[in-house]
Amino acid sequence: MITLKSDCLLFKLDSGEHVPMSPDMMIQETVGELVGNYDQEFLSHAANAVFHYFKHDLGLETISMGEFAGAFEKVLHGLRLDQSDAGAQKTPDDVFEFSLSDLALKPGSDSELFFFAALRKEVRELLSKAPKVIRFYGLRSCVKQLAGANKWSSRCRELEEGIVGFLRKCAVSESHPETLGLVIE
Repeated sequence: MITLKSDCLLFKLDSGEHVPMSPDMMIQETVGELVGNYDQEFLSHAANAVFHYFKHDLGLETISMGEFAGAFEKVLHGLRLDQSDAGAQKTPDDVFEFSLSDLALKPGSDSELFFFAALRKEVRELLSKAPKVIRFYGLRSCVKQLAGANKWSSRCRELEEGIVGFLRKCAVSESHPETLGLVIE
């Protein structure tokens, strides 16, 4: 048996065939010609989140195109970024946004130890408002600020993964993860 790459899921096609695909490959399959209407980095993060949900949270290795497309559409619609709302600028009342880079710049939160403590406090406060979606933005600049780096490095990548993992764990332990959408960009 051939081992499936860690960044792939097997997708069942209508023909019954199984094809391994990565999240970025799925963007082309599910969004298709609409790719130009969205920021590529945002689509990549959204596809990776849906992929992570199926692969790691549910522990699946095989899903249908329809399942992935449905979940991906739900993420885009939940953020009010689907095609019908593309012109909308207003954030819905049940979607909360938080700047990670602003938190990293606050005095007392400028080291990793204090940053994570302050972040947990902010996450708890956001979750107390019972949001449907929390959007954390400014991750890249936050990481570079905390790492004291001008250029992206392997240390930055490790810290980025640490922050994303920390936010996921906080969301799971502090709320009902099946009703919460977490976007980290």
